[in-house]
Amino acid sequence: MTMANAFGAEHFVRLSQDEQTMIRRREKVLGAAYRLFYERPLHFVRGEGVWLYDAEGQAYLDAYNNVASVGHCNPSVVEAMARQAATLNTHTRYLHDAILTYAEALVAICPAELSQVMFTCTGSEANDLAVRMARTCTGGEGIIVTENAYHGVTAVTSAFSPSLGPGVDLGPHVRTVRPPLSPDARADAGAFFAREVAGAVADLRRHGIKPAMLIVDTIFSSDGVIADPPGFLAPAIEVIRKSGGLFVADEVQPGFGRTGDAMWGFQRHGLVPDMVTTGKPMGNGYPMGALMAKPQIVDEFGHKARYFNTFGGNPVAVSAGQAVLDVMERDGLIANAKDVGAYLKAGIEAVAQAFPAIADVRGAGLFIGADIVENGAPSAQAATRIVNEMRKRFVLISASGLQGNSLKIRPPLVFTRQNADHFLTTFKQALSSIYIDRCRLCDLNPENGIVQK
Repeated sequence: MTMANAFGAEHFVRLSQDEQTMIRRREKVLGAAYRLFYERPLHFVRGEGVWLYDAEGQAYLDAYNNVASVGHCNPSVVEAMARQAATLNTHTRYLHDAILTYAEALVAICPAELSQVMFTCTGSEANDLAVRMARTCTGGEGIIVTENAYHGVTAVTSAFSPSLGPGVDLGPHVRTVRPPLSPDARADAGAFFAREVAGAVADLRRHGIKPAMLIVDTIFSSDGVIADPPGFLAPAIEVIRKSGGLFVADEVQPGFGRTGDAMWGFQRHGLVPDMVTTGKPMGNGYPMGALMAKPQIVDEFGHKARYFNTFGGNPVAVSAGQAVLDVMERDGLIANAKDVGAYLKAGIEAVAQAFPAIADVRGAGLFIGADIVENGAPSAQAATRIVNEMRKRFVLISASGLQGNSLKIRPPLVFTRQNADHFLTTFKQALSSIYIDRCRLCDLNPENGIVQK
């Protein structure tokens, strides 16, 4: 199975002796399933804010990692984790104030209808739990996802994560739908996506499968990043609910202020989901996840099944989570994501005017996608070249999308305009070095970027 922006065996001979030795050790003990990023993998030993540092002390601007949402090794989060770890860490079958305080804080930043929380260790576990709850409450089995969605790595969630590739089978109860990615589809995105979901519902029923849920990453990150127009999800949600199914908003990537408009991606669409799942950004690197739901869903599930997760909601996890929320509020990080994200997106759009290889720029807040084409066709190879040229220049991005040709730019929420300028300068340099003979509207200096005519 191939993966966008993946290290391949053909790159091995180009590496230093130390790098080859480390990769051999990794393959020997970790096995073949793991993947590395970039043609030349990176060996990081330290992180701080928006920067990652390799073994030689070289700093890399991290414009990709949403796990460290409030910055690598954020001092407030580290201090909260250390303080709690030195005091008590145990499971949720004992009373503890911290889990209650954090749960109350989480539901306070959700619509009032989503008033209960269940804790997990990962987003995969949260989505796995959402499936169990949807099936219990609807009596259905069918799951509808977008055609290149990623929702997890458990047996249940990998069966509706088509982005994992053809080596991971989709379940017979799963139907995929096209997101409104093309300009034609986005012209009437709401109607387009509602038709897609209605078709999937009809096909499930034709095969005797009752729909249980539609689950959507509300910025469609694995499909290439689709943010606009706000509100286009609403007609499709009406379709799934009329079919008897539930709507699950997967907020692992767009949640926690990422889009700059609100705490959650679904809020850009004027919706209240039946369930919301989240994970990575919650603990700024500490593994945790959660599911927020309407109380009637939790009650129906809870009366039929027990739920217990040894590490989900443990005191260290919720202390980290509370610290993340406190930092977001103290530092105004949602507003920062909106301001810096708009600045960065406008800068990328300006660069696109000079480089025809950039066909479309999309996004909201600090989550931006840019389609790369060659000869008018999507080109994963060209996107990979750009990603690796940026890495050579010490800036980290990645790629996504069904055809692997969408640049994925997703810096931490503490990214500044100065960081954005650094990114844009490097982006112009990288593109100039690749497309020096193809640039229009500009004079080129591959070392210093482009100068507009």
